[in-house]
Amino acid sequence: MATASLEASHEFPTHIEGQPLKGRHVLIVVENLPLPFDRRVWQEARTLKAAGAQVSVICPTGKDYTKRYEEIDGVHIYRHPLPLDAAGAWGYLLEYGAALFWETALAWKIFAKKRFDVIQGCNPPDLIFLVALPFRALGVKFMFDHHDINPELYEAKFNKRNFFWKLMVKLERWTFKTASVSMATNQSYRKIAVERGGMDPDRVFVVRSGPDLSRLKQVAPVAAWKNGRQYMVGYVGVMGDQEGIDLLLDAAEHIVHTLGREDVQFCLVGGGPSLAGLKEMAEQKGLSDYVTFTGRAPDKDLFEVLSTMDVGVNPDRVNAMNDKSTMNKIMEYMALGKPMVQFDVVEGRFSAQDASLYAKANDAVDLADKILELLADPARREEMGAYGRKRVENELSWNHQVEPLMDAYCKILDIAR
Repeated sequence: MATASLEASHEFPTHIEGQPLKGRHVLIVVENLPLPFDRRVWQEARTLKAAGAQVSVICPTGKDYTKRYEEIDGVHIYRHPLPLDAAGAWGYLLEYGAALFWETALAWKIFAKKRFDVIQGCNPPDLIFLVALPFRALGVKFMFDHHDINPELYEAKFNKRNFFWKLMVKLERWTFKTASVSMATNQSYRKIAVERGGMDPDRVFVVRSGPDLSRLKQVAPVAAWKNGRQYMVGYVGVMGDQEGIDLLLDAAEHIVHTLGREDVQFCLVGGGPSLAGLKEMAEQKGLSDYVTFTGRAPDKDLFEVLSTMDVGVNPDRVNAMNDKSTMNKIMEYMALGKPMVQFDVVEGRFSAQDASLYAKANDAVDLADKILELLADPARREEMGAYGRKRVENELSWNHQVEPLMDAYCKILDIAR
């Protein structure tokens, strides 16, 4: 397959030369987000369709995505309800049990309509292999799309290695044992697949969550987002306990109240289980007028914020999970030509390189100092932003992930390249 022209273009692939997956049927199962909201899985699904495959997807319903079935861009999407946003052991048990029921039932329904050749399971959680197991006897292959490292995520959230941590290690290992091929989002995850999962290195492919440059486009800045202030610091991502947003609020408090800088606005885009608590924290710190929480925002607002902000921030704590994970927000900042500040983690540094400044581990004051250092130097901001954009264009965008995605699928289907 020729990809040089594809990589040079910012257009999303709609027809892959040679149609290597023509006549094949792929079922993708994803539990934590609906499609097309899950950007990585949606890009994978449309790319597989562009390669000639029939693509069916099982995912949950969610805000703005309530139809139980619809076809979008030729991709067949089957959605199922989930009982609640899980909280605590019983909540997770109920959610995962309901998800497995619906995923299994829908998989057999789809299989009865047309046999599929591959089930691609996208974690979290590491339970989707249970859906795939019965189909292995029928010759269906299991592809594991490794999005999160759940043992490290559990340890980051609860700071313990107890029975549940050990269970997650076992579930991860069983997932890798069931998979014929796995896709890792970066080299750290690939190493886990090989060393902890016991997979043959030749069957692990790095397919990064590269941004779609045909979608992520700069728009005219909108001054209203700055709330009358000269500068704006932006955050885009999930509002959860492990995202380190409390450290970002500590940094904002230091900038506004300790240093007396009233010319900086903070705009945080995204929804999640901690949103209400973070709003309350900002109010308690006297930051309500300096911090805007948009909640989950449409693309229009997202692009406006990304285009208006002067500096992006990734406040993820330095821990075993964040050290090994690639964060989508970093790619989005770079795609829009924005410099950023983050703590020094392995995969964060690999992605951003010279597009970022790196604060001391989990140090909110140093995070604040690095933000102000960039705000004081517009020429440096422009240089770093241009570097990040070029890196995305030349190495990290989704069009550069099409080739390894095709390699993974040709491997699992024994198709000669």
